[in-house]
Amino acid sequence: MARDCRRALFIVFLCGITDGLDGFLARRFRWQSKLGAYLDPLADKFLLVSVYISLALTGLAPVWLVWLVVDRDLLILAMAGYALIFTGLRDFPPSIWGKISTTMQIATALALMADCGFPSKFANQFAQFGIVLTAVLSVWSGIHYAFRGIQLLSRNSSK
Repeated sequence: MARDCRRALFIVFLCGITDGLDGFLARRFRWQSKLGAYLDPLADKFLLVSVYISLALTGLAPVWLVWLVVDRDLLILAMAGYALIFTGLRDFPPSIWGKISTTMQIATALALMADCGFPSKFANQFAQFGIVLTAVLSVWSGIHYAFRGIQLLSRNSSK
């Protein structure tokens, strides 16, 4: 199991590095497109949700945490989908709370894999702290996105 966790940790870490490099290159050389602006965050969400589902299926993450992470992302996607279909809104910039929550979700997933692959008291305590902080931030950012989405939709419908 430890070898599998180390392998998963390496793969997820590599995915994060290549995603960051992809974003940097797109901005640096202006290789951006409207389609890419929609697909890149969607791909990031699919990757993170897949990681969390895998962590739950292997018993490394509590199922309730996975539900929080997945439900937050489904809420965001549903609101964006609604806006795309029924309104003129096309710009959905991430909020600071969304970025903080996503960063903590990534750190916690990596910590859970690290604790499995390289068990230690510190790794376990960091992973446990990450679970709590990820839960709090996922709920808070979900609430924040919901209020922000409602505000955007109400402003757009009053035009």
